[in-house]
Amino acid sequence: MMEELDELRPPTAWRLLEIWRGTRELAEEPLERALLCNAQVLAESCLYQGAPVFSNGGDVLARLTAGEMEALLRRLSGEASSPAPAAVNRNFEQSRFQALREG
Repeated sequence: MMEELDELRPPTAWRLLEIWRGTRELAEEPLERALLCNAQVLAESCLYQGAPVFSNGGDVLARLTAGEMEALLRRLSGEASSPAPAAVNRNFEQSRFQALREG
């Protein structure tokens, strides 16, 4: 699967909230809801040559193990090596980010 992936594009905070709200309606059990939410995040974030690698969250669940999902989510969240912010978002301004970080 990793050979089919050349870009991880994190969702905006707003889109992440929309995904979470949508999965809240699909499952009551918290762990099931978290798995569905993570699958949808990956479906929208994993790209190969600009096109989605997965058709939807169900496709993610059918093709990846829980460990593979976790590894991708860690990369997506920045816990593992990932591209520079400017490579993810062309409008990213490091100086503005640093100023906000410093308060």
